Amino acid sequence: MNELRERLGVEQSTLSQQLAVLRSRRFVVTQRSGTTIRYQISDPAIWRLLDSAREIFENQLVSVQTEIDDLRQASRQAG
Repeated sequence: MNELRERLGVEQSTLSQQLAVLRSRRFVVTQRSGTTIRYQISDPAIWRLLDSAREIFENQLVSVQTEIDDLRQASRQAG
């Protein structure tokens, strides 16, 4: 968990809570080896879902950025 915590830059308690939610919803499964706990996505379809969600988010972000750029340009031309 330390590796994941460092990579994400979050507090251990926050990460533990989020992983517990994902485990309870069966999005991740765990495998214990000594003191090490490994987390794994339970269904590869979750990755496809997340990829689709990222694509939608990025498309929306591009759209909003274009609108902001258009507004800035219109403001410069008016001013």
